[in-house]
Amino acid sequence: MTRKRPATEPPEPDGPEKKERVIHTRVPESLEAQLRQRAEDLGISVSNLVRNVLGHTFGLVGGVVADSHAVARAARGARAEAAATTPATSSIDDVLGWQPIMLGKNAVCARCNALLPRGTDAATGVGETGATRFVICQACLQELRA
Repeated sequence: MTRKRPATEPPEPDGPEKKERVIHTRVPESLEAQLRQRAEDLGISVSNLVRNVLGHTFGLVGGVVADSHAVARAARGARAEAAATTPATSSIDDVLGWQPIMLGKNAVCARCNALLPRGTDAATGVGETGATRFVICQACLQELRA
């Protein structure tokens, strides 16, 4: 039997959790089949696959949110300066060229809104003055080449 901790007692220190918790959820049959197939392909259990996906998703989403806040703050500060010194590239159609890059921060594709995690190959739009304004995913870059 577990004892209840009095409200005045401090919480237990951070560290390895003593017991893992079980979460039950309902999923469509098609998703269950996909999970089972992917787990089999990776040689791990469905539980480990789901645990890994959940853990990585929280980290990725948290990173995207943090990076997007930083991008927004930087954009607000740089917007006035950029408007005064360089002509703005107002749309993707105005981009002079696309330079392949590997992302150092999480980003969002300017064409399809796909989340682009740090380390992903992408492309950045280069304006006539050399100022970059847009980041796009590899799929969108291939569509532009067609």
